[in-house]
Amino acid sequence: MSTRQDTKKAVLLLSGGMDSAVCLAKAIDMGHDVYALTFDYGQRSRVELDAAKNLAKKYGVEKHIILKLDLSKFGGSSLIDKDMDIPTERSNGVPSTYVPGRNLIMLSVAVSWAETLGAGSVFIGANVRDYSGYPDCRKSFLESFEKTADAATKKETRISVKAPLLMMSKTKIAETGRDLGLDFSLTSSCYNPAENGEPCGECESCKIRQKGLADAGVKI
Repeated sequence: MSTRQDTKKAVLLLSGGMDSAVCLAKAIDMGHDVYALTFDYGQRSRVELDAAKNLAKKYGVEKHIILKLDLSKFGGSSLIDKDMDIPTERSNGVPSTYVPGRNLIMLSVAVSWAETLGAGSVFIGANVRDYSGYPDCRKSFLESFEKTADAATKKETRISVKAPLLMMSKTKIAETGRDLGLDFSLTSSCYNPAENGEPCGECESCKIRQKGLADAGVKI
């Protein structure tokens, strides 16, 4: 176990989606040595796991771990419960695609690995502009979690939770990825892709992604 903290080291939550990919490119551009963490949490879209593998390989991360943690046993979200329909329209409240406590769980595991590595930060591609219905994407949650992580780790451990895309629009996220040279074809954001990986084009995630890329002038 490392005993000295290295602010250059960072653990990054890599889902394989557009936001996490831009977050990865951003973290590397900032000079971080990235350790990527992907969760196989029982999500209906298995394509994103392959996308995460491809992105980790493309960017040459220090290490990539895919951790199985099957939240589908709990249910409660259309992303992990095949009996629930994937919504095609924006919800007025918390959408059914919200996985209860997902970011709380994943960030906790990321902090555990970061402390083991002696890493100084954890990156997450959370965004509130397009998914404001997700309570675990709010700035207040991330700030509160950082304080909790500080209280839960060794006194010499200081881990910063970084969410560089938090207040960006999807267009701004697409522009950032474009400017950093991201190959968006490596990413998968669809909630309900076909077996061959083709996006459905109908879910809310597809629609927001398509508009963001189009507004940024990105063609795939």
